Amino acid sequence: MSIVAKRCGLQFSPPAIVLIYENKETKKTRKRIIPVRNFSKYSDHNMAAERLKNHPRHRDYLEAVSQSQLEKLHIILRDHLQGFSLEHSLASFCLDPEEDLNKLDDDKLARKKGQMDELFERNRKRRGDPSFVYDLEMDFTKTTQEKCSWDDESDDGF
Repeated sequence: MSIVAKRCGLQFSPPAIVLIYENKETKKTRKRIIPVRNFSKYSDHNMAAERLKNHPRHRDYLEAVSQSQLEKLHIILRDHLQGFSLEHSLASFCLDPEEDLNKLDDDKLARKKGQMDELFERNRKRRGDPSFVYDLEMDFTKTTQEKCSWDDESDDGF
């Protein structure tokens, strides 16, 4: 069966992944509700997403959905089960350049790193892209020169 995933979302009650897809053969748009079973506020979102994606009954439908998208939906579901609001869960995925990532716990740091990886892949220029330049040279001169104490020291031969 050839399926093109259009949208993938989450239903809180009962917990389920909602997939809007198009069947290539019939050109019809369908909706499939995939229940999320045996998932609690203490469950591991990585394993749950992998288990759901590899389930024989749902494998054909979820093949077009990325693993990171399923993990994100499981994180939001786990946050909901822990009593957090949807806004709180979605805000934890936003990137703030002024935020100190050293102060985050492991789970929130993993979320931020996942978002950064996704953003990097989206903006990455590959060899076949029309805007790809092989040997790009850029000038990164500072407009304001900052003075540091170690800049003033003389060279000791190192």
